[in-house]
Amino acid sequence: MRRVLVAAAALLVFLSMGTAVLVTGQTGVPAEAIANAVTRSPDLLARAWQLPVARTFKTEVIFQSNPSTCGPASVANVFRSVGEKGMTEAAVLEGTGRCWTGFCIMGLTLDELAGVARQHTDRNVTVIRGISAEEFFDHMRHSNDPDRRYIINFTRNTIFGDGAGHFSPIAGYLAEADMVFVLDVNEDYRPWLVERERLFSAMDTFDGDKKRGLLLIQ
Repeated sequence: MRRVLVAAAALLVFLSMGTAVLVTGQTGVPAEAIANAVTRSPDLLARAWQLPVARTFKTEVIFQSNPSTCGPASVANVFRSVGEKGMTEAAVLEGTGRCWTGFCIMGLTLDELAGVARQHTDRNVTVIRGISAEEFFDHMRHSNDPDRRYIINFTRNTIFGDGAGHFSPIAGYLAEADMVFVLDVNEDYRPWLVERERLFSAMDTFDGDKKRGLLLIQ
């Protein structure tokens, strides 16, 4: 029995290390590329943090524990913003059967993350995909509504020139600049603003055989 347990533990460590290498390789983007690709000017960020939904996050972001858990970290941040206390990445995953090694191997799909979110809230969780640029514009305007929270699934490659699929909460839309405020849950990126059309292009891509999109929690 001891041999079986030791073998199982070794396999778990191997899988975890392999997954860490895999997801790190998929998501690494140089700091200079990040800085040049999006807007993080102090003035615009200060204005963005004053948007109605952004204020509910209290300028605090729980960053993902490893490169594969952006989805659960995004859900935890959204739940905290609507007053659901004690929400962490681990709490969001508890009882879901997902990411039991501590890593979400190959990440979670939009539909899988919706399922995770539904297990920990009575709020409506809606998957939105396959929408037009105009429909995306309408959702971004509504992202300032205090009774709505959005999580976006997009590919970093379109915005940063490298990187893979990613989840992060949307904290609002800065209309005068036509920019979306993204609370990036990766600590290397931190919150940033980006032109609405560029964010739509990054979302309007495929993850496997399905389009990426938005989670709407209300």
